[in-house]
Amino acid sequence: MSSPRRWRRGDAGVTGANGSALLEVVDVSVRFGALLALDRVSLEVRRGEILAIIGPNGAGKTTLLNVISGFYHPFEGRIAFDGRERTRLSPPDVAALGVARTFQNVALFKGMTVLDNIMTGRLLKMRGHFLLDALWWGPARREEFAHRAVVERIIDFLEIQAIRKTPAGRLPYGLQKRVELARALAAEPKLLLLDEPMAGMNVEEKEDMSRFILDIREELGITCVLIEHDMSVVMDISDRVVVLDYGVRIADGTPDVVRTDPRVIEAYLGVSE
Repeated sequence: MSSPRRWRRGDAGVTGANGSALLEVVDVSVRFGALLALDRVSLEVRRGEILAIIGPNGAGKTTLLNVISGFYHPFEGRIAFDGRERTRLSPPDVAALGVARTFQNVALFKGMTVLDNIMTGRLLKMRGHFLLDALWWGPARREEFAHRAVVERIIDFLEIQAIRKTPAGRLPYGLQKRVELARALAAEPKLLLLDEPMAGMNVEEKEDMSRFILDIREELGITCVLIEHDMSVVMDISDRVVVLDYGVRIADGTPDVVRTDPRVIEAYLGVSE
């Protein structure tokens, strides 16, 4: 490969949303005992866009990502992905459809190398046979090489070649976040869910992560949904912003529209321009 910036997921590269819905969340409610965490929330994620979900702590942002990825099931409402009803699917089944995610708190295997951590993202793509895998012969060996090639391209894409053999637990937090992103990309998702990808990063690391997210959309053709508290990042890289407050969607629009919405200013931003 001639350049680390030229990996493509098939030929799906895009430069923005094309208008059709990849994900539809319709009137979804989630309750934990007496707490109504989401109250009839609806949103649409369009193919090829970067959608940001913002709101104060406790607004229901991570709960919404957990519903989309199958960790929680709503007690009412429905979810459709790529034209298919998937409201009650389990997380592995949702992942098999093409949804990958990162987490607010890094969830890597700290004793494993960066390369091996990213390889775990290929598990859903592996179709080996037990005996052949044990012998590492024939189809099993060819499959291993094919998966390794995908991972190596991701390593180049995210510019982490120098740490590929380093145990993940020895890395600074910002690089651990990048490795977790690489593991999610290894699943070759259609939709990538990012839960606070900039948390704990310095300014330079945030700039790098912002660039990678834009490249993931523009070069790989992967639709992205992110939760983020850094409003400068949200306003710079998002095509559209959804705002939650106490489990209710209070705004949905472009960054320029949302930042001047009186409801958003009162609930979250706190100041008007």
